[in-house]
Amino acid sequence: MPAPHPRRQRSSVARGSVALIGGGPGAADLITVRGRRLLELADVVIADRLAPRSLLTELAAEVEVIDASKIPYGPRVSQQRINELLVQHARAGRRVARLKGGDPFVFGRGYEELIACTEADIPVTVVPGVTSALAAPAAALLPISHRSVNHEVTIVSGHVRPHDPTSLVDWAALGRLRGTLVLLMAVENAGCIATELMANGRPPGTPVAVIARATLPGEQVVRTSLAHLSDSLLNEDIRPPAVIVVGPVAGLSPTSTSWATIALKMTQPGQFAD
Repeated sequence: MPAPHPRRQRSSVARGSVALIGGGPGAADLITVRGRRLLELADVVIADRLAPRSLLTELAAEVEVIDASKIPYGPRVSQQRINELLVQHARAGRRVARLKGGDPFVFGRGYEELIACTEADIPVTVVPGVTSALAAPAAALLPISHRSVNHEVTIVSGHVRPHDPTSLVDWAALGRLRGTLVLLMAVENAGCIATELMANGRPPGTPVAVIARATLPGEQVVRTSLAHLSDSLLNEDIRPPAVIVVGPVAGLSPTSTSWATIALKMTQPGQFAD
């Protein structure tokens, strides 16, 4: 789809405003039509590391691009500084696009940015994006839900280890569930998360799929089990960003019988025992 002509349509977007744009899971053509339009109309773009950065090369030469990267366990621009930049540029009368990976409100701190702008009386538009929690499994031909296999999907941030005093996750409850867990930001803590889930009822043989760099060149898909998750990540040299899918759906393949086999296992004692 051709990009809109920025000079012809910029008048349709108010000066002194901010657009919080979900850029999707990685591939540039998975951003929404609205997100692409507002990006092209911006005077200033503040972009995350996981945003579709190839779109930035297509912007007009006069557009100011600010790198707001946050490297896991490495250099980062603080959230407070990002909030300040949004308000500063909007107050200067610029059209600001905040380009984020995935969806702004799925573990993306988008709501913190909305609050900062609202408190400063800056008009804000929120553009939902395709979250990697849904897109990564789909790109790997894995459903996160399927008839007769599961009736629940839980999206969990794994950036804090179980038993860490700052953790807000009830890992014991998740261990007792039978449905799908989608773990984001969990590569570093995958081993201890797997141990905690198994200690609370998830069978060691529970299927797991790991999708790294989903929708991008170099995408990796690793199939393993909960008991072998840590070793598989190490052996395959999986690095963030990656999405980890835990549950029976991770054992599916696109054949007419695989779902029935998994569904039958769900009804048997000792399901997915290693």
